[in-house]
Amino acid sequence: MAKCVCCGKETTFGKQLSITRSHISKRSTRTKKPNLRRVKAIINGETRVVSVCAKCLRSGKIVRA
Repeated sequence: MAKCVCCGKETTFGKQLSITRSHISKRSTRTKKPNLRRVKAIINGETRVVSVCAKCLRSGKIVRA
């Protein structure tokens, strides 16, 4: 699975609930995917293409090449 290089954020799984007439009638699986971007970044002095989540890009944890 895809994963953020900086913080390790990855796909999570859970349940999606269908509510009718004030009670839960059906449950189905749901996947929540992180907002990953493929960017060129400087890591250990060399340029690499890595997957980074938008939160890490916005906060400046990764230096773009």
